[in-house]
Amino acid sequence: MIPPSQSLVRYENPVLISRTDTNINNKQVPLKGPGGAVAPAAAPNIVDKKLPGGPKKLPPVDDKSRAKTPTQTEDILNSILPPREWEESGQLWVQKVSSTPATRLDVINLQEQLDHMLQKRQARETGICPVRRELYSQCFDELIRQVTISCQERGLLLLRVRDEIRMSIAAYQTLYESSVAFGMRKALQAEQGKADMENTIKELEEEKRQLEQNVLELKAKCESIEKRESERRAMEERKHAEEIAFLKKTNVQLKTQLEGILSPQKK
Repeated sequence: MIPPSQSLVRYENPVLISRTDTNINNKQVPLKGPGGAVAPAAAPNIVDKKLPGGPKKLPPVDDKSRAKTPTQTEDILNSILPPREWEESGQLWVQKVSSTPATRLDVINLQEQLDHMLQKRQARETGICPVRRELYSQCFDELIRQVTISCQERGLLLLRVRDEIRMSIAAYQTLYESSVAFGMRKALQAEQGKADMENTIKELEEEKRQLEQNVLELKAKCESIEKRESERRAMEERKHAEEIAFLKKTNVQLKTQLEGILSPQKK
């Protein structure tokens, strides 16, 4: 494991938890953390004991008339914000959240640190940004820590609000991922259907081209037939006109001959 990154949540100095050397279990020695800071030497922090590694069941809150003990406040803080653990050079370090009350100056510094981290990590101002979401989540956790120290009930209520927000965000994220998967599936189906449609379009265009070629051939054939029939009709009409003229001429000649034959008989 690597040391945890910088966080907006205020933590105490890291404490070394020895699990192999039993000679120092009951000794009070100053321990240096990863950053070189000297951790307070306290026997309860050095002895080998199992610390909570994750969220646990919150202890019951006493009546308002009873004073809240520091131990109870620390238990609630550890339940809300579990201690961080990491290994360095074969040694296990644990860092609990700070139980020191926050002042007005601490809140101002928190705001300045938030703005500085947003600018340093180049968080986007609009849209979906995991960096901005992470920093604001850390800022909200720090506010919960500050409020819990002064009023445990208010801190527990803010914890419920935080968990509800995270649950809603997780639901929206799941919905987004499912919609993206659905969109990708539909896109692949559309891409596959697009290839089939393109093949169908090519076949129809080829069939259309062949039909157009057939239409042109049939039109040319019709024009040729019409031209041939027109010439044949003109020729027949000309022959018919010549026959009629010949018959009229023959009729006139026969009529003249008949009148020549009939005229002597009348005399």
